[in-house]
Amino acid sequence: MKSFKKIALAVVAAMTTATIVASPASAAVMTVAVSLDGTANTTASAIATPAALPVPADNTVDAADALKFVATVDTGTNVSVVTTNATIVSALHTSAAPVSASSGSSSLTIATGTGTTATFYVYTKTTAIGTVAITNGGTTLTYYVQGTAGKINTVSVSAADGGTTSSVVTATVTATDVFGNKVSGKGLTALVVGGTLDTTTATTGSTLTNFGQAEFKVTLPATGSSTLVVSVTNASDVATAVAGFNTVTSSVVKTITVRDLLSELAAQKAIADAAVAAKAVADAALATANANAAAAATKAAADLKSATDSATATIAAKDAEIAKLKADNAAALAAIKKAFNALATKWNKANPKSKVTLVK
Repeated sequence: MKSFKKIALAVVAAMTTATIVASPASAAVMTVAVSLDGTANTTASAIATPAALPVPADNTVDAADALKFVATVDTGTNVSVVTTNATIVSALHTSAAPVSASSGSSSLTIATGTGTTATFYVYTKTTAIGTVAITNGGTTLTYYVQGTAGKINTVSVSAADGGTTSSVVTATVTATDVFGNKVSGKGLTALVVGGTLDTTTATTGSTLTNFGQAEFKVTLPATGSSTLVVSVTNASDVATAVAGFNTVTSSVVKTITVRDLLSELAAQKAIADAAVAAKAVADAALATANANAAAAATKAAADLKSATDSATATIAAKDAEIAKLKADNAAALAAIKKAFNALATKWNKANPKSKVTLVK
């Protein structure tokens, strides 16, 4: 028995040794090197310090506006990348292989094959913070990027279409780049034809409430209209036209009409009066129609009663006539029976052998 136990322990020890020998070495933890145009970035792993990337305003994704990632992993493994508010490309722009602002995707899987590195690039078209999540094996590393707006591509204005005599209308002007990002800290110049301005220059704001926007207050004239024209002050702040992008608009025009409240009130009163008059006509017509309908209903009811009464009287007269005929017939029949029986009685007395039966 002891020999058997020794043999069993020896087998177990041999199997354990074999298992330990056959176990592979622990996989290496992924490391990632991050750089922009050859300069290393060591802060992008914190959301408070995202990598600042110029948006690709020239419609090419090159080293100046794409963050480079080099992930070092085990041979033969895959690297998966997923982004939000950012785009992944596997290579940068060249004349032979163009990479535009519409290239790339939000997810990518790279097989390292016999190598140990996976290289890719990330760019963004928005000033919102974006994320780059890189996964290999059981390791996921997250990095943050944020675009910096390009030059002004579009100037737009928002203001009321009209205002009262000598009132002040606020016009809000917004400056955006080709991707719709608001552009702050840029000068705007305004002029007005008709009316006056509180200021002829302004700078697009940089706070949460006025980022990329500026206000001009227009005091309207007594009559007519005010035409506001706003343009970018410095030509260097305006984007250059780029093939594939929308047209550059560096100035905007807004016309604000002076409203004649008395005339508008009179017009509204005339409309209201006309509506009241029309309602009165409609009400009168409805009342007439109701009266006619009531009269027709009353007449129809009276006609029906008269016809019913006449029919009832006719039926009563016919019933009386029938009753009289029945009575007359009964009296005549009784008289005939009486006369017959009288004759029969005389016959029977005279002819006892040939009697006839009396009628009951």
